Amino acid sequence: MLEIIFTILAVWLFFKAIGLAFKITWGAAKIVATVLLAIAVPVFILLAIFTGGFLLLIPIALIAGAAGLLKACS
Repeated sequence: MLEIIFTILAVWLFFKAIGLAFKITWGAAKIVATVLLAIAVPVFILLAIFTGGFLLLIPIALIAGAAGLLKACS
């Protein structure tokens, strides 16, 4: 009888450990994703400015602004 109780407790502990491992992994993945996003966005902006992509963004922004104004007026 004691062996059955220990087996049940071991299985319960095993499933609790798996749940904790998933929580730790998910938290670590969120931290890594946040850090990568915080690094990638400024680098993307700098690359867009230095490679001339910023010159393409200005006309697109003007067209989008004009479309927004037209939509707001009608």
